[in-house]
Amino acid sequence: MGSLALSLLILLTVSGCQSRQATALFDGKSLAGWDIYIRAASDTTPPPGLNNDPNHVFSVATVDGSPCIRVSGETFGGLSTVGEFSNYHLKLQFKWGEAKTTAFKDRKRDSGLLYHAVGPHGADAGSWMRSQEFQIQETDCGDYWGVAGGSFDIPSVQNEKGEWVYSSSGSLLTFNEKSPQGRRCIKSRDIEKPHGEWNQLDLYCYGDSSVHMLNGEVVMRLYHSAQVDSIGKRPLKKGKFQIQSEGCEIFFRGIEWESINGIPSNLTERQ
Repeated sequence: MGSLALSLLILLTVSGCQSRQATALFDGKSLAGWDIYIRAASDTTPPPGLNNDPNHVFSVATVDGSPCIRVSGETFGGLSTVGEFSNYHLKLQFKWGEAKTTAFKDRKRDSGLLYHAVGPHGADAGSWMRSQEFQIQETDCGDYWGVAGGSFDIPSVQNEKGEWVYSSSGSLLTFNEKSPQGRRCIKSRDIEKPHGEWNQLDLYCYGDSSVHMLNGEVVMRLYHSAQVDSIGKRPLKKGKFQIQSEGCEIFFRGIEWESINGIPSNLTERQ
């Protein structure tokens, strides 16, 4: 083999092994880099304030031999990154715990990943920031919710119950609190793993578009991310990540992000 051919082979081999560097958002030891916000105990009392969590609603634990963030669900609230992010691939794993509050005794286990979170804490239900939600709820993981004015356009169709469900061939409709469709769109299919197993969540965001993935499969594509408030409708392309505490115990691990220069072509169906 000639020297030029050998050099090209080495270059191709090295290039093929290179990957973008992911940055961990959880160090496995503490909640450094995150802020805690807990909802007020009642309508007549003020919220505890930022990073005041005496009951350890959010804490570090070890599950299945690896460090993770435990969310007790005991009180509604959010664990949010200090920094804001745009144009990224976020990935994490989650697993349901056993504990539930009395209010959720006969309800599905519930939590959520909020992204592009902006504005004041407690804007939604006194607990969460304005944001886009990657729903994490038993049998509903991957659904979209517009939180406190979050808005997306999503290709969707109605099912036999009259609910709006993501479909790549559906009409591109707007979902937010004020739209005729409401603020929820259901993912294409349920591929959550059985209770007690870890699920892999992947979220791609670039510009004003997003892709929700669960356990390696695309379950929704979303377009024209925006926020609706008293000023009107404005683009929403960056913000914090926020993990919800919503009445149920859940664990998160392997939380990391990497910068991207576009949503991978095999994940994009509609511009």
